[in-house]
Amino acid sequence: MIMGMTQAPPLTRCWSEYDTLQRVLLCPPRFMEIREVINQTQRRFARKNIDREQAERQHRNLVNTLRDHQVDVVLLEPDSRFPEQVFTRDIGFVLGPQMFISRMDEPIRQGEETRLEVWLQDEGIPFTSVDTGHIEGGDVIVDGDTIYIGDGGRTSHKAIDELRRRLPHLEVISLPFPEKYLHLDCIFNPLSPREALIYPPAFVDSDLARLAARYHLIEVSKEEQFQLGTNVLSIGNRKLISQPSNPEVNARLRRHDFTVLEVNFSEIVKSGGAFRCCTLPLLRR
Repeated sequence: MIMGMTQAPPLTRCWSEYDTLQRVLLCPPRFMEIREVINQTQRRFARKNIDREQAERQHRNLVNTLRDHQVDVVLLEPDSRFPEQVFTRDIGFVLGPQMFISRMDEPIRQGEETRLEVWLQDEGIPFTSVDTGHIEGGDVIVDGDTIYIGDGGRTSHKAIDELRRRLPHLEVISLPFPEKYLHLDCIFNPLSPREALIYPPAFVDSDLARLAARYHLIEVSKEEQFQLGTNVLSIGNRKLISQPSNPEVNARLRRHDFTVLEVNFSEIVKSGGAFRCCTLPLLRR
């Protein structure tokens, strides 16, 4: 670096799920619908389907809440071919300074990755593709030098092994769980270096003990797990975005001195995802 010149700020950087969120990628649910049932939540709501107008209104409220808290929100242009595109977390993930492109498991979602690649190229943001198996960002959780990866069906052992080879300086921990829970962030979510939300019945005893050794685990009930009570979004300084439909989770979080910002997301949740699922953090500090 030439003396007197300042180094350009990083375009992507995430070392945790809870550092201050500075820049994040979302996609409006303009074409959202349950076109093919690909999870248990959708099965319950398939006949009624999604009220797009309400979903878009709720999504705008999320965007406005983020912007009100000084988060730079970038909106990816929706494509009518992809009814699940609102769930931007699944199509990519940032580990440390490195942006990875996912490989989607469900055929109806394959191709969303290409739309993200085009946007990253236009923005001049470098990225790396996962070359083997399949992996979805909802299964990838970073906390410092530890990466937790869900092993519930949407992410394959081949992809997990590839990340281990590519990131030998980080500890990659695989957490198996029943396929019905979809993604790891539907049952586990670190909120700080010391606390995490969890739905205990989804995990084997040895993994629960491992997580309990690192975090104070704030438990989510069966009812509120189905309503994605673990799928909150941390924006930094112990502030979380959560649904008003999960009062037990919100009360427990407030007892642990978190500020809970309640945003109604009831229509989008019908498709099987909430706040973490709908946000792809690009930069946390």
